[in-house]
Amino acid sequence: MADSNSGTTATDIITYIGVPLAVLGVLPILYNTIATLAALSKIKRMLRHSKLTALTRSDVVNRVIEVELPRYAPAVRILAAVETAQPDPRGSWTTFNWKTNTIGIKTQRVEYADQLRQPQVEVAFDELVSYLLDLGAVPDPHGWKLLRSTGLWTPAGCALMTARGGQKALSIAPLDDSDGHLSLAVNWMPSWTTRDFSSLPPYWVRLPPPPKRPDGPGSAEASSAQDRPETAEDREPSKKDAVSVHSQGSRDSIQKQGEANAVKPITCEISVDGLVTAISQEADLLRSDSSLHSLFIGHLRARRDKQDGVWFASACTAYGTTSQTMLWNYKIPDEIFIFARRDTVPCGILVLLGVVDDAATPEWATKHNAIEEQHEQFVRQHTERQLAMRSEQQMAPADRQRAAAERMQRENMQRMQDMRDRMRLDRQRLEAKESEALQSPKWDTKLVAEHNLRWLKSRRAVDDSLDSKEACGALLHRMVLDGHFTSSLCSMLDLWKAWADNGGMRRSDYAVLRDDPETFAHASLLVAMIKDATTASDERSLSVELQECMGMWRTVRLG
Repeated sequence: MADSNSGTTATDIITYIGVPLAVLGVLPILYNTIATLAALSKIKRMLRHSKLTALTRSDVVNRVIEVELPRYAPAVRILAAVETAQPDPRGSWTTFNWKTNTIGIKTQRVEYADQLRQPQVEVAFDELVSYLLDLGAVPDPHGWKLLRSTGLWTPAGCALMTARGGQKALSIAPLDDSDGHLSLAVNWMPSWTTRDFSSLPPYWVRLPPPPKRPDGPGSAEASSAQDRPETAEDREPSKKDAVSVHSQGSRDSIQKQGEANAVKPITCEISVDGLVTAISQEADLLRSDSSLHSLFIGHLRARRDKQDGVWFASACTAYGTTSQTMLWNYKIPDEIFIFARRDTVPCGILVLLGVVDDAATPEWATKHNAIEEQHEQFVRQHTERQLAMRSEQQMAPADRQRAAAERMQRENMQRMQDMRDRMRLDRQRLEAKESEALQSPKWDTKLVAEHNLRWLKSRRAVDDSLDSKEACGALLHRMVLDGHFTSSLCSMLDLWKAWADNGGMRRSDYAVLRDDPETFAHASLLVAMIKDATTASDERSLSVELQECMGMWRTVRLG
């Protein structure tokens, strides 16, 4: 009971003490409510500014805001213009204008607006790298080596791609929200772009056409056809000609298209598995009438039963390899690299083929003085003939006549026998020389290609103005258009690699080269070019690391 003398009642105590205490107890709830509503308003404003569609829920008592944001899978190769890169809660991937596809919903529980983050997007790793390469970014060898060896434990901030000036274009990001995926961050400024429409995309290579020749093939046939006098059969139309006029027009159209492709550059796309696309295009893309024409590449596709596609893709990759550019997507097989490095062509075989002068090679064959041997044989036979004729002079006329007839018969038989002996000796010596040529010192592939290039130029099979690399480009251009030539060339490469793997060239291998030395000369140009690509050891190592990393992580998270 309250003290009546003091005048304080229980009601007064509740009024002056209990009510303020109750108000104080409600204040945190009011504060949480106000703070939550303010944060929710800021989040909604941020979502509107970022043009993001999201579902929001708030718990004012516990001061928790739930935001359901969509997770995207951008289409990397369908990017719009590059925007200015800036720190943004939406994530570094918003540096670009992506064409996105929604693949799910990510729920985030935050207390403050600055805790909200756009969910990481899922991107195809190879397409992302390809796009950055297309803009002008350069792979960082240290970053890719570290990623290959340490995987998800690669330190955050480690650069994988750098832009002009060493700026980080693609780097490792923290593993938040990555769900076990590789987490990356991207950064790009418009001023960093160093490539334009005239630059080839990554994994593409341009093959130049061979130089034009005024005396091209078929000109003689065409002129002879024009000079041929008209006959009655030419003037009289036939039913067969009327029926075949459409097919003849189709053949003429195909022939014209083939002639047009032969003088246009060809661009080839090389994937992990080899050639994907070959396109014939005008040299000047700025022309209004420039056109693209997709070419048939069935004879160059990778197949299990034939190595033609592997040889072409390897040669194309080697042709497209420079100190600044590398076809990262395709890995030349190790067995082809090893084959290209080995010395496998005996120098004596090149002498027998007429490619190299004997004086330019080390001594490898037994020397025979055929002129001296023939002179000794002539002197011996002449002496025997003189002695026989002197003996005949001492005989009676009848015996002299009979002895002279016998001597002449013996001389004729001796001449026939000498001819047979000479042919047999020449054949034996040729076989011996071929055996010695097969055992002669083996030359470096590049040296073989240099001699073959001079030999091809002497036969007018290659234009005199072309160097080795340019000749290889024209050769690859021809391989795209001529399936029969490609088959012959790749068969020669298969034969060459086979004797290199089986201990050396045999007589049967030399017989093939002797029957078709020009195809072997062309093959040597390609092998030498592949060998030159092996000297870029750092670039090849980086290529392998890129391929293995992109093989381990097909899809990555980009924050």
